[in-house]
Amino acid sequence: MTRAVRLLARGAFITYATALLALSLWPRVTAEGPIERTDLVIHFAAYLIWTLFFAASDWFGGSSAAKRIAVVGLVAGVWSVISELLQGIPGLGRTVAFEDALANLGGVVLGLGVLALLIPADRRASASHSLPAEEGEGDVGGTVRTISLLTLTSRVLGLARDLLLVRVFGNTASGSAFAAAFAIPNLFRRLFGEGALSAAFIPEYARALREEPETADRYASLVVLTVAAVTGALLAVGEAALVGVLLLTDDDPVRDNSLRLVMLLLPFMPLVCTTATLGGLLQVHGRFMPTAAAPVVLNLLLVGVGAAALSSDDAPDLAAGHLGLAALVAGFAQTVWALGALRTHVRWSVEFEGVGQRVRTTLARFIPALLGLGTIQLNTFIDTLIAMWPNWVGPTVMGRAYPLGIDANAVLFFTQRLYQFPLGVFGIAVATAVFPVLSRQSDEPDSFAQTLRNGIRLSLYIALPASVGLVIVREDLVGVLFGAGDSQRGFDASGAAQASAVLLGYAWAVWAYSLNHVLTRALFALGDTAGPARAALVMVGVNLALNLTLIWFLGVAGLAWSTSIAATGQTVLLARRLVQRTGSPLVDRDAARAAMITLVLALTMGAVVLVTVAVMEAGTVRLIAGVLLGIVGYGLASALTKRPELGWLLRRRAG
Repeated sequence: MTRAVRLLARGAFITYATALLALSLWPRVTAEGPIERTDLVIHFAAYLIWTLFFAASDWFGGSSAAKRIAVVGLVAGVWSVISELLQGIPGLGRTVAFEDALANLGGVVLGLGVLALLIPADRRASASHSLPAEEGEGDVGGTVRTISLLTLTSRVLGLARDLLLVRVFGNTASGSAFAAAFAIPNLFRRLFGEGALSAAFIPEYARALREEPETADRYASLVVLTVAAVTGALLAVGEAALVGVLLLTDDDPVRDNSLRLVMLLLPFMPLVCTTATLGGLLQVHGRFMPTAAAPVVLNLLLVGVGAAALSSDDAPDLAAGHLGLAALVAGFAQTVWALGALRTHVRWSVEFEGVGQRVRTTLARFIPALLGLGTIQLNTFIDTLIAMWPNWVGPTVMGRAYPLGIDANAVLFFTQRLYQFPLGVFGIAVATAVFPVLSRQSDEPDSFAQTLRNGIRLSLYIALPASVGLVIVREDLVGVLFGAGDSQRGFDASGAAQASAVLLGYAWAVWAYSLNHVLTRALFALGDTAGPARAALVMVGVNLALNLTLIWFLGVAGLAWSTSIAATGQTVLLARRLVQRTGSPLVDRDAARAAMITLVLALTMGAVVLVTVAVMEAGTVRLIAGVLLGIVGYGLASALTKRPELGWLLRRRAG
């Protein structure tokens, strides 16, 4: 694109974006037409055009196709929501409409689909049997940036999905039932995709590619087939057990509805587990984009079905069934997508000669890895079981009234999404990017230690301000996003109060959740699975004991506090284990100094946000102001103090 054309395109975009914003804020402008909800059609079309204009402006033409689409999606998606929230500014005479924000996002998503067809994919010069080039600290930052951009695009849609589901279900028994049914297959996804199997499988597959490329294909084929077979068997056993419960117990509408939803969503489990395993293969080949972007398919389908349910005023139970079917379709599509992305990297085989030792090594690592990396998932699942007691068992326990209600799991599930947003976008991205590098440097103590320290610094740099910010804006966040106080379109006042307390319990430990992913993967890269497993077992026991104690004093918030305390304890145990294994301090003087500066910057940012919260009235405007001031202030402070972590995240790869 020539300079003149680029300037013309940017001028057209700025003119269009400015006019659209002015019209959306002008008090007397309304959208009416001959068809029902013409305003939604206009919102959809307006942001479809906005997205295409923004992409045509070529603000980042040097980036790869995947990064260009990811950045366009991130900017357009965030702005499409902010532009709707701005209509809540007092004095404009306009109101924020959730359906309008969804229509804006829908236009953005369609625009991204058009771009994916128009922008040619990057051609890869590497052969299928090859490893990506060695990566240093800047490359880890670049990979984190790529994964984060793609994941953030997906998570923005995921947040829109969950906010829509809040309005479909509210804090009701149906909401709790859908949350439990959706959590079970996703527990396995997190264990396989972001945890145990990848941790046990990636190092061995990378080693096989270096030493025996043909064996690597056979090894990969056997692992994928085994995952599909084992999860398929678990599916059959689970379905049979649930049928038995329904047939052999007395009728209970609340419990039976919940178990039927579990049965409907259980087939999602083998699909996402297989996709996660395929994603591990892609990571070794340096292909992070397909796995990070695949959840977009799930989120789009659920948003579409949820919006239809909301607009047609479907009963929550019926909406839950439709959403479950949409999840199954998405799971199948994700698997097909991952297989397509691997077609130039893996030659699938049903001959498994010569892979026995590699499979035994993987299995020997898998169970300890399952315990080591799966702690937060296992703790979350235990939380779900405890929260679902009144739904699945009854309102009493040992003759005493149970301290949680039938809405407890809905409150827990939807609130978890608020702290998991920064964790999933950035915290896990750091661990995902750093793990292959640590695996390659496991025999190079100095390089390993430096990469690990950089990973810790990045985790703290991102997670500490996230913890501080979430704690301060939690009430506005719940009130605005969950529709608090309007029981017909979200949480009622009681549900909002519970959600705010739950978010406080989770939010303060986001830094610990992030560090645990990095520290555990560092130990796995050294071949140590026993240490993380022991730490995990201890913390699962601590979490369970705290759960059963704190719910009697803090209600559903007790489950959140238990998880956070256990995560912090696990951080301490993992850090001690790494010091023992490496024989050197986990952080050197520079890393310790960097962590202290990060803490000071995060607390300073928190003070700015706290003042904003104190001087403004509660609501959408205060939330937007607090978040924007926090992000901008933290970024400016980082730039002024020349924080290298900011440079690692923004730096492009050389070459």
